[in-house]
Amino acid sequence: MRRACVDWVTERMSSRKTRFWQLAAGTSLVLVLASSHALGQSLIPGRAPAPGQPKERMLVEAKQLVYNNDKNTVEAVGDVQIFYQGRTLEADRVVYNQTTKRVYAEGNARLTESNGQIVTGSRFDLTDDFREGFIDTLRTQNPDRSRFAAPRAERSGGDTVSFETGTYTACEPCKDNPERPPLWQVKSKRIIHKGDEKTIYFESSTLEFAGIPVAYIPYFWSPDSTVKRQTGLLAPTIYSSTQLGVGVGVPVFINLAPNYDLTLTPTVFSRQGFLGLAEWRHRLVNGSYTIRGAGIFQQDPSAYSAPPVGAGNNKFRGSIETFGTFDINDKWRFGWDLSASTDRYFYRNYRIRSEGLTSTFFREVTSTVYLNGQSANAWFDARAYHFRPLSYVDWQKQQPIVHPVLDYNKRIEGPGALGGEITVDANITSLTRDQAGFQTIPTAARNYAGTNYLVTTPTASYYEGCFVYNKTECLLRGIGGTTTRASIGLSWRRQIIDPIGQVWTPYAGIRFDGFSTNLAGGGFNNNDQGAFGVRNGSYGRVMPAIGLTYAYPLVLSAGAGNHIISPVAQIVARANESNIGRTPNEDSQSLVFDDTNLFEWNRFSGYDRTEGGIRMSYGLNYAGVFANGATANALFGQSLHLAGRNSYAVADMANSGLNTGLDSRRSDYVARVQLTPTPYGSITAKGRFDERTFSARAIEVSATANLDPITASITYARYEAQPERAQPFRREGIALGTGVKLGQNWSVRGSVLYDLDKYLTDRVLVPPKSTPRFSISSMSLGVNYRDECTILDVSYFTSFKDTSEGTPARTNQGVLIRLELRTLGAVNFRQAFGDQSSNGVDGIK
Repeated sequence: MRRACVDWVTERMSSRKTRFWQLAAGTSLVLVLASSHALGQSLIPGRAPAPGQPKERMLVEAKQLVYNNDKNTVEAVGDVQIFYQGRTLEADRVVYNQTTKRVYAEGNARLTESNGQIVTGSRFDLTDDFREGFIDTLRTQNPDRSRFAAPRAERSGGDTVSFETGTYTACEPCKDNPERPPLWQVKSKRIIHKGDEKTIYFESSTLEFAGIPVAYIPYFWSPDSTVKRQTGLLAPTIYSSTQLGVGVGVPVFINLAPNYDLTLTPTVFSRQGFLGLAEWRHRLVNGSYTIRGAGIFQQDPSAYSAPPVGAGNNKFRGSIETFGTFDINDKWRFGWDLSASTDRYFYRNYRIRSEGLTSTFFREVTSTVYLNGQSANAWFDARAYHFRPLSYVDWQKQQPIVHPVLDYNKRIEGPGALGGEITVDANITSLTRDQAGFQTIPTAARNYAGTNYLVTTPTASYYEGCFVYNKTECLLRGIGGTTTRASIGLSWRRQIIDPIGQVWTPYAGIRFDGFSTNLAGGGFNNNDQGAFGVRNGSYGRVMPAIGLTYAYPLVLSAGAGNHIISPVAQIVARANESNIGRTPNEDSQSLVFDDTNLFEWNRFSGYDRTEGGIRMSYGLNYAGVFANGATANALFGQSLHLAGRNSYAVADMANSGLNTGLDSRRSDYVARVQLTPTPYGSITAKGRFDERTFSARAIEVSATANLDPITASITYARYEAQPERAQPFRREGIALGTGVKLGQNWSVRGSVLYDLDKYLTDRVLVPPKSTPRFSISSMSLGVNYRDECTILDVSYFTSFKDTSEGTPARTNQGVLIRLELRTLGAVNFRQAFGDQSSNGVDGIK
């Protein structure tokens, strides 16, 4: 198509006769409209320019242009496109009336705004700057692909559109049947979109799903697609439970400034009354912080258990929390996360979220303040901690206050011919605990209620104690009083590869530890020194070490793939560990011997303990990549204690090294096999095996499969009893999970956890319980629908928990529903049902 660019010039016209200026069909005409000298000199005049500024120009493209002098109109016909002020008007036919200053567009009329919004209609009646007018049979597509439709709409002020009997949806039209109603839409008597406010107002509206009305809303508003933050209502949450009654919370978001806001969530419960929640967020140049608060004056405190297993006597209950992070510079960062509550049950009873709830297993709120620094070869971290237990069996006085724990690590290249890498590693830990924490070592002969003996004190009940305070029948989990330890270590290692490919890694190091212990008296603390011999006062420990790790990777290439087989051996010589059992052990109680730490220089998890004596470890590593893309890796090995005192065989206050597989001269064997036969699945098996009988001490097997549309996983674990570490029975379980995609939008999922050892522990309860071999610990089912405009998720969950000796098990069941309509918001609903009685556990009757 040929394009021409011309200026429309004045032509003398006869007043008695209509003349037409016409270009042959199929010829393209482009008009660059300049300033107007007389009526008829331009198709649509530009807006009046500012003084000293050139007039805005309009570009018109059409196949045919007709000028009617009698009607004083200019008509563009055929693939008309008009570009003006960032807007584009397209139609089969456009008529401009120079008398009324109106533009009429018909036939596939389409107006594209500068922000990407697209407006279509059967007929446009607009002012010459497109800012005001009427549109028939309007359809609008916004940049976020949400849509408006109305038989007629009025545009005023350039940025306000009023849709009469309008509809709104964020759903795409059906490709096969565009006239079919979308999955959801809002039908309103009137919809007003105010561009200056960036807000859409809906009057007398009905929410429809698949064309069926489900809810009537007299009036509401929503930000348009250009808004990132705006004051208004957020998605509500609906509650239902025996203790709360029926409730609803509606968050009110207040956008005070681009960098700070306030969210107020008034929540009303039919049984407990009004719960107020508030959240303040503030972002600064170098960081941000948040403050949250919640509080309620309970109408019916008797819905909850009395102390110490509940807060049933509290009229007012609440919590406050603040957390934030700030960059001091490009290497240093400071932050905090602090929480406080009137009682330990408040978060769970009223479903209050907290950043400090980092673990659902331990069920505690952790408050911390920290300073962190990092460079290319160094790392520093200092933190203080406060722990708030949320379980009725945890005593606050047995929780430590850490003030602080400090870690520093720096790595530098070894000088000159020494080469290798030198590492400086330092740690300082100081903590205070009001009362010592004890845990009984249960046996089948004793009354076994869980793993702990629960005792009553004048101020609190149900806290951990022991039958007899000695090392054979009781563990000391935490020192009562104040303990401080400072450790600094210096080590060197270097990797050397000889001409035939053998890898030699020599190691040398020394560590200094200083302890200061101030044991407290009173309560459980009176049993500390007499029963466990923990030293009071200040003392130290020095641990030098040298070692060597050897590996010889052998590469085999064959038609089936490439394989690397590598025998590995390591020997480490240290002095004997001193004062085992007399030094506090707060951070080294968790010790698991497996394939991941077979060749570690020190297998203890913290600094309070350190490995001593002379030990050798050996094993075989394998890695393979096959021609079909499959991969495999495996490891098998063992550790031998050659000389000196075996640190793992000597009991400390928590028996950390006993029953670990390292507490004999020859350790248990550890092994791992991992197979990925296809990109769609993998199998991993690992275990620890008795060094004499090769019977399994610990087994973990997991498999995953992703065979679209089905995904599945299975995990089996079995750990033999560790009686000296307060685990008198075997622990065994199996977890199954699966998900299935049903077409493009639907999916279902499910999981179940079987407790395979519960029948063992139930046999020795008083009175004994009869439990099936396969006992379901928890189970969940879910269904999900997701498309471009809607997310619907429904979940069912159930879990089973024993409460206390001689009482029936508790069943927790519930349904979670979340419905999200894109651009409008989401609503959440949770309903708990079934046997919710907990016999005083977790604050619920």
